[in-house]
Amino acid sequence: MEPKYKRVLLKISGEVLAGKEKHGFDFNTVNSVCASVKEMADLGVEIGIVVGGGNFWRGRSSGNMDRTRADHIGMLATVMNSLALADALEQMGVNVRVQTAIEMNKIAEPYIRSRATRHLEKGRIVIFGCGTGNPFFSTDTAAALRAAEIDADIIFKATNVDGVYDKDPNRFSDAVKFDVITHQDILSRGLAVMDSTAASLCRDNGIPILVFNLENPQNMVDAVLGKKVGTIVLEEKE
Repeated sequence: MEPKYKRVLLKISGEVLAGKEKHGFDFNTVNSVCASVKEMADLGVEIGIVVGGGNFWRGRSSGNMDRTRADHIGMLATVMNSLALADALEQMGVNVRVQTAIEMNKIAEPYIRSRATRHLEKGRIVIFGCGTGNPFFSTDTAAALRAAEIDADIIFKATNVDGVYDKDPNRFSDAVKFDVITHQDILSRGLAVMDSTAASLCRDNGIPILVFNLENPQNMVDAVLGKKVGTIVLEEKE
């Protein structure tokens, strides 16, 4: 089958990589996720990845620590996750480059947009670490920014939830799942898909978001083939 999307920005939460351990790496989960990423790449899809750091550090839970310093620690956590994903993919024979928004040239390339797009055109997966490189911005915002910069067709937001609901499905048994919703609905309803900065950036640049559960990594392959998975967030409902 032909993929529906040519260039995808995959946003993976750090918590997903922890699996049932809830902290650090569950390498069975990491390898399972990377196997599905490879399957997408083998279909000819160009893939950029932004990964969170919540399996190691959550800045908003850092007590009285200075917010800027807490966010810098979170950026370093994303680099650990980026390197783990890169290693797993390389062991599967996939060409990968890690680029970081904060220079650390002993272990990764600095983020340069033109170099990133060239890697993608050559079939290399590019993993973007350190978020935006700035405190007070989430990795969701980094995903929206990188998606806009590399002209991605869509953001795949892979989480522990199987789509967008009108309220938290873990707390409310009567929560209703949306198949399709608009960026404006996300903002006006205050739905926890992405933070408002990321959601606004996607809306303003017309970038669709597909939210799905990564518990079954095959979901991302089904999604790139255009099969019905999760919830699609669009500029306007089709």
